[in-house]
Amino acid sequence: MKNLVCVFALSFLMATRLFGQAVVDPQLVQELQKSLTPVQVVVTFTGEGAPTPAHLQLLQSLGLSKGVTFKSLPIAGLLATPAQVDALAKSPYVRSVYLNKRLRYFNSNGTHLTGVQRLRTDPAIISKNKGVPVSGKGVGVMINDSGVDGTHEDIKLGTHLVQNVMGSTNLNSLSTLLPITYLENVANTDTNSGHGTHCAGTVGGNGAKSGGEFAGAAPGATLVGYGSGAALFILDAIGGYDYALTHQYLYGIRVISNSWGTSGDFDPADPVNIVSKKAYDLGIVSVFAAGNDGPSSDTHNPYAIAPWVISVGAGDKYGKLADFSSRGVKGEGGSFTVGNQTWHYENRPTLVAPGVDIVSTRAVAPVSSLSAQMDAELLQPAHLPFYTHMSGTSMATPHVAGVVALMLEANPSLTPAQVKEILQKTATNMPGHASWEVGAGYLNAYAAIDHIYRNTTFGTFLNYTRTFNSAVNTSSETKAFSLNFNPIVTAGNQLTFQVASGTNSLEAKLNATGLLGQTGNPVNLILISPSGQQFRSGIPVAFALYSDRGMAVASPEAGTWTLKAEGLNGLALPETINGTLHLTQTTGTSGLADIAGHPAEASIKMAVAAKLVDALPTGFKPNEVLKRIQLADYLVMGQAIRQFMPTSGAATVSDVTGAPLLLAESVLAKGAALRDRTHALKGVMTLVSAGKFNPNGNVNRAALAYSLVQALGFQEYALQRNGKPVTVTVNGQSYPVEDASSIPAGLEGYVSLALDLNLINAFYGVTQGPFDLFPKLHATFKPLQDVTRAEFAVIITRTHASWNAATDPVATSAAVLGVPAAEKAKNYSYPNPFTGSTTISYSVEEAGFVTVEVYNLHGRKVRTLVTEEKPAGTYTVPFQADNLPTGTYLYKVSTPGKEISNKMVLTK
Repeated sequence: MKNLVCVFALSFLMATRLFGQAVVDPQLVQELQKSLTPVQVVVTFTGEGAPTPAHLQLLQSLGLSKGVTFKSLPIAGLLATPAQVDALAKSPYVRSVYLNKRLRYFNSNGTHLTGVQRLRTDPAIISKNKGVPVSGKGVGVMINDSGVDGTHEDIKLGTHLVQNVMGSTNLNSLSTLLPITYLENVANTDTNSGHGTHCAGTVGGNGAKSGGEFAGAAPGATLVGYGSGAALFILDAIGGYDYALTHQYLYGIRVISNSWGTSGDFDPADPVNIVSKKAYDLGIVSVFAAGNDGPSSDTHNPYAIAPWVISVGAGDKYGKLADFSSRGVKGEGGSFTVGNQTWHYENRPTLVAPGVDIVSTRAVAPVSSLSAQMDAELLQPAHLPFYTHMSGTSMATPHVAGVVALMLEANPSLTPAQVKEILQKTATNMPGHASWEVGAGYLNAYAAIDHIYRNTTFGTFLNYTRTFNSAVNTSSETKAFSLNFNPIVTAGNQLTFQVASGTNSLEAKLNATGLLGQTGNPVNLILISPSGQQFRSGIPVAFALYSDRGMAVASPEAGTWTLKAEGLNGLALPETINGTLHLTQTTGTSGLADIAGHPAEASIKMAVAAKLVDALPTGFKPNEVLKRIQLADYLVMGQAIRQFMPTSGAATVSDVTGAPLLLAESVLAKGAALRDRTHALKGVMTLVSAGKFNPNGNVNRAALAYSLVQALGFQEYALQRNGKPVTVTVNGQSYPVEDASSIPAGLEGYVSLALDLNLINAFYGVTQGPFDLFPKLHATFKPLQDVTRAEFAVIITRTHASWNAATDPVATSAAVLGVPAAEKAKNYSYPNPFTGSTTISYSVEEAGFVTVEVYNLHGRKVRTLVTEEKPAGTYTVPFQADNLPTGTYLYKVSTPGKEISNKMVLTK
């Protein structure tokens, strides 16, 4: 009889959507179908405030007596049977019924990168803020997370952490239906996770235990911690919102940081979306983590898609998008109505912020750290007990929440919609990425505050809103695949497929079906290119809660690819793995009719497709000379140049006006390149004379070399080469650049470095005398030769590859770890970062036994490269990492009387 009731209830629930009654969560329907006991549900009533007597009477009449109701939200959490859910769905008082499903925390110091540190020292900004640095003072920020360790001096309860609340809910422990209760003024609510403590420090830690070094984005903000514990459910998350709304005016809460979420489609009727909309209506900005399920498309946290919240993806400290950062879907969006207002949404992040290897507050409780080895290697001993590294959109989200607090201090009357608009219009373009991956681009807090104080005109040259004059058109093909995965019998664990020439993207994605989707079978999906390069989807730590998994490859190599599955450390359960391959090919172009048959046609198409260059309104004009204002435009477009206008109000140049002035000021500014993490380097272009930019002047090869090197953040390396011979290496032999004397003074090092990095070509000639056995090679650079638009397209695609590689021209790992410069010259790996293999160089000062070993950041040895007696001298050893996951590794060189450890970063 019970099964008959269940079937009847389920059939009704699935019909409710058709007849426009209460919205019923499809996941709840599935849960009711397989559960023989009451299920935890979240009921949202009509109305705005707490449940009314009529709502409570309805619950009583249905025998719903175990649960909680909220104080400022029309929501109740209940234990309900299928029949009771059926009755709730029929009631005109009920808006929706959802499963109280479990959510996930989306688990790196970026205040320099985003300009927060620069804000604190800019005299013009300080003068506009009543003579004190912008710090978030007077703005309340709730960290809605696992809890906060308020015993930590950086975020100590009773100082700027004004309240710390334990509010986790457990419906199964309740015997009656009562309003929710909160345990306040708890010193430490983060006793088994450490996640919320790290997030709180990123928002507003004051850096007390590090002399300010690891202070958060808004150390003056008023912090409120709301802890749900290590296990987080919808009711727990809603509880944080209920507390914030109930105490909004007591603590001045204007921002809620939410580093958690789930998977699935965006649903306006979901209770989490309902409460974030209520907060929006009351002037509270909700900041959500985009999720850690990248790099494939359609992995975006659905709570972050709501148009009234800010969705934050994660980038690294080089300004690149993190592989794990969740993506949206190209062109996906829609409209819906809430109340009398029509809303439009797009499935994309709002912007990207630092989220890789972020240092912030460590919970004092004995919480294990996945970054213990990294902490030991990179943090000073005095800082180890108080700080730790974490990565994830969870770390990027509180950084943005802290910046929002700075913005609201600068102008408390800003609405949540205005805050979101300013963050987007002041962002920095991220090369090679579309808006469905990165939103508006990388966070620029400095420009956001400047805009608030001066209404500075930013945003005109943002890629995500710009109308381009040219485009490379594409078509897509989706193929289903199936692998009979068995970790013991490997015959069915891989397949091959063809990638045609002209394919500009490849994506492999697993479906959330079978064991993989329901129990999180730890299977890693691998794509292997024809040349052997591997691209891995990765296996999340919390794989049991994971759904879709996949990876994307831009501009894949043509030929036969292999798709392969393998288990974690070789272990996984047998299953049939189903998924899809999505390939995109070029089908034609627009705005590029005049490049047909040009020698640079392929490079121009590649540069246009990657948004590194654009046509002119009248065509690409490949043989015209590149103008300086065009170069400025393309640097901002495709080399991650920060938007900037002098905060003093005085323009740097007098010969550029209107919208192009933003381009000129941005490329001339100190700290122009996003790759310049500390805003300390010179601009990526220079004045031609005092106050003159000469926008219509021609760009020559020496000037372009300067711009390319500066955009990569390599100023110090270039300056080290000034005054030294300019050479070029061919087949291992070095040749002098014979016209080096024509290079403008001060640019010799830039030309030398650009040649070494293959950013720009040299010109070669051969002479052979009548009695010479072999011809003699000659190299020139032609530094004063003008660059055509076609030549620029060819050159900029090379720079783009170097930008993505983020590889220093000489190894810097030793410097990062505090090794003296003399040792750095003797012991290093190059390239670093590297994609598949690198070479470790090391010196042996005294003959004896030598070992070279590679470790992961958990302290586990992954490879022994050298173990033998060696005489004194300098050596190299290759390190092949094809079968290792991406991440940071440490190599240790042990020689008689000395031991050196350096860091290497493997990217794929």
